[in-house]
Amino acid sequence: MTKINVLFLCTGNSARSQMAEAFLKKYGSDRFEAFSAGLDPKAIHSFTRQVMGEIGISLEGHWSKDVREYLGKVHFGYLITVCDEAEKNCPAVFPGVGQRLHWNYEDPAAFVGTEEETRQKFRDIRDKIKQRIKLWISEPKKSESQD
Repeated sequence: MTKINVLFLCTGNSARSQMAEAFLKKYGSDRFEAFSAGLDPKAIHSFTRQVMGEIGISLEGHWSKDVREYLGKVHFGYLITVCDEAEKNCPAVFPGVGQRLHWNYEDPAAFVGTEEETRQKFRDIRDKIKQRIKLWISEPKKSESQD
C-alpha cells in the first residue's frame, strides 16, 4: 500500500508543524508519510523539543525546512496549514497537492509570560495537536472540516 504524503505548514516550522509531523509519524506511519515546512523557517524552538520529549517523542533528526524545498517536487495528498498566517500566505495553487486543510493553532512561541507559563502554552498546543491528529487518522472524513 502506498502511503499518503502529508505536509504540515506554518510560518516558522519551529513548533506547531514540527509537533504535527512528529505525531503523525507516531500514530499514522502505517498509512501516512509526514513532512513539515515553514514559509519563513526558524530554528526549532527549545520548548518544542522539550515538551515533545516529556511525552517520549524525540525530535532528533528534525530541522526547520522551507516550503520551497517541496514546491513542485513532492506530491502531497494533504497540505495542512496549522496557523492562520500560513493559510493566508500559502499560494492558493500549491502544485502537487490533493486536498488542503486548515487547522489553526495559536503560536506558542509568540506567547508572553514567564518561562513556566510559556512552557505550559507549548504543552497546551502540543496536546491539542496530538488530539487532532489522532482524531483525523481515525475518522478522516469527519475531521477534514475546518475548525
